[in-house]
Parts: sequence; C-alpha cells; structure tokens
Amino acid sequence: MMYTKEDVLAYVNEENVTFIRLAYFDIYGHQKNISILPDELPRAFAEGISFDASAIAGFGTDIKSDLFLMPDPSTLSILPWRSLDGSVIRMYCDIQYPDGTPFELDTRYLLKQAEQYAKEQGIEIQIGTEFEFYLFLTDEKGQNSHIPLDTAGYMDIAPEDQGEDVRKDICFTLQEMGLHPEASHHEEGPGQNEIDFRYSTPLQAADDAATFKWVVRTVAKANGLIADFDPKPLKEHSGNGMHVNVSVNDSGHLNQTRAFMAGILYRLPEITLFLNPCTESYQRLGECKAPKFVTWSYQNRSQAIRIPAVRNQKKRIELRSPDCTSNPYLVYLLIIYAGIEGILKQREPADPVDLNLYQASTEITSHLTPLPSSLEESSAIAKNSDFIQRVLPKEILKNYLK
Repeated sequence: MMYTKEDVLAYVNEENVTFIRLAYFDIYGHQKNISILPDELPRAFAEGISFDASAIAGFGTDIKSDLFLMPDPSTLSILPWRSLDGSVIRMYCDIQYPDGTPFELDTRYLLKQAEQYAKEQGIEIQIGTEFEFYLFLTDEKGQNSHIPLDTAGYMDIAPEDQGEDVRKDICFTLQEMGLHPEASHHEEGPGQNEIDFRYSTPLQAADDAATFKWVVRTVAKANGLIADFDPKPLKEHSGNGMHVNVSVNDSGHLNQTRAFMAGILYRLPEITLFLNPCTESYQRLGECKAPKFVTWSYQNRSQAIRIPAVRNQKKRIELRSPDCTSNPYLVYLLIIYAGIEGILKQREPADPVDLNLYQASTEITSHLTPLPSSLEESSAIAKNSDFIQRVLPKEILKNYLK
C-alpha cells in the first residue's frame, strides 16, 4: 500500500503511536535512525529532521555537517513489537542538503535515479532476492559462539532442523510489517538458513532487504541466538550469499534479457568491489556453489549467472556472486546500469559453460575470465573503471577504496 503524508498523520493520531523511527543508510548500507515523538511528525514532513552527517561513514566533514531527513510516507511500517506505551512506526527517509537538494551520497536516492533511467529507456525491472544466514548459539556473555544452532543439512526438517520456528517467526514478522517473503528453508551449512522474497521494484527490494536483515537479527536475539550474515562464518562450510534474481520487461523487444545479462557479465569484475565489499567475501567465492568465474549457464549453480528453469513464468536471471555485507541499494543500481548498457550496446554473452567449474581442469578454466580473488584486486579494478566513475559519485568509490 502506498501511504501518503495524510495517511501517516491520521494513523499516528488514531492508533496511539507514541514513537516514530526515521531510518536511513550510510554508503555501506548500514541502517541508522533517529526517533521522534508524534508532535514532531508534521515538522518532519514539512522541514525534515537535521542530523550530524560528519558522524556517518562517508557522509561528510565537520565543515559542512548538517543534512536533513525527509520521511518517505510510502515506506510506513508498523513495528510488531508493541510496547505497553503504544505503537512504534518506522519510515525510511530521503536525505537532503539544507537548501532541499538531494544528497548525492544517499544510495537510496541513487537507486531511485537508476529506476528513473530504466523507465526512460522503456525497461521495467523486477528484483527478487534470496538471503542466506547462519544461526549461532551465544556464549556466557551473550556474544557469538560460532556454534551452529543445529547440524541439519539442505532442506532438512525438524527435529534436525532447529531453525524452523525461528524462520517462521521471521516470516510472520515480515508479513506483519507489509513485506512478502516467498519461501524459507534450511540451507546446506549447519545452522544455515535461507529466506527468499517475492519480486518487486528495485527500490522496494532494497528497502525490504534492509528491513529483512534487521528483523532477522532482532528475532534471533529474542530467541537467544545470533544471526550471522557474514560471507564465510565457518571456513569448512557453505558461505552466505545474496542471490539477486532479475526479471526484465522490455516493452516487447526480443532478446533483451539476454543482452541485459551480457551487460552484467561484461561489467561484473568492475562492480565486484560493491557486490563483495569485505575481505571475507573472497573466502566464499569459488567454493560451495559460489562462483569463481565470469560465466553463465542454464540452471548450473557453479556459474556467476544462471537462468533457472521456470514453469508458466517469465525467464529470469540469477546473479549468484553478491553477499549480504553489500549495500543492496548499490548492488541493484549497478545491476540496472550494467544491464541497460548491455541492451543499448547490444552485447552478446559468451557461450554458456555447462560444466561443474568446481571440478573443471585448469585447461578449461584458463580460458575463462575469473572474478577478482581478493578485496585488493577488486578495488584496483573498480578504481580504474570508467563505468564505475560514470554511474557512482567519486566520493563513494573513494570511501570503498579506503
């Protein structure tokens, strides 16, 4: 449902809302928030709420530190953890300079620009994301013990799968907040879980990704557990991926999805820094169904992109290299720009690689383009990328290179 300012103000007055969280994101996708009381909401909508940008990673300096949060009423969400004092709501915010100009390092704003660019090209993009995470027991201090909740395997059931009730709590909580999880199951690693989302617009998908990670951590903590999204929490077991499924509605043009995929593959080494932004990301790539090469195939899970088999649905592409430490707003906008570039330049992908690349010989893999094997390598490639310099503000690249 698309709420308006009037809808939100009416809801606050009628439903005993006593606390309002205004949330936003730093350039790495970490969620921040400031809370206000209901009396301040009209002012927040009219003027915004100021905050010290110099204290936020990558946002600014002490010289020009004032920015304003402008609540986006369409993102209204009622938090299901009702307190005795009344309801709590949350809205995501646009970030502006004091003169009302959009803040160019607000990655949510940058994704909106990418969506508008796609619309201007007559291309509608839908995204559905699959998230993997581990559930660990806590130690005597309440910290992460890195001891998995269970020893179950892929799609096992209870009693071996001890995370089933936690996943159920997560999905029900998300539904109460207006989100649309599609499926959940136990993954391959011990204590590892996956929850998948229904297709939506890129902006909605990114907002949902941010909400999802927060809800998972909150529900896990309420169950005495730690939710771990790190790319490789257990060296000997599967890493955590963030598989991005993309559906392209190209206004009747034939073969556009193929060109869109080719565009992503062409730019994949250059955008890997943002899809896999931490040192641990590169311990995951190339192992346990995480890709190592810039390749594609039908159904084959050892590829960077696969085209899954579908029934009575549109073809989609699944990008398998990103992980959950990435900023989804940046991931989705880079996919949009790379894919549309592929369409405009009529790029053609290389032939599909219908092999298990984890077992392929060096004779075969030596002819394939590898993904960056370290954070240092992906940083060097991004630094010299004309594409990255075109589609991202230089300050974002500068901060990621630090």
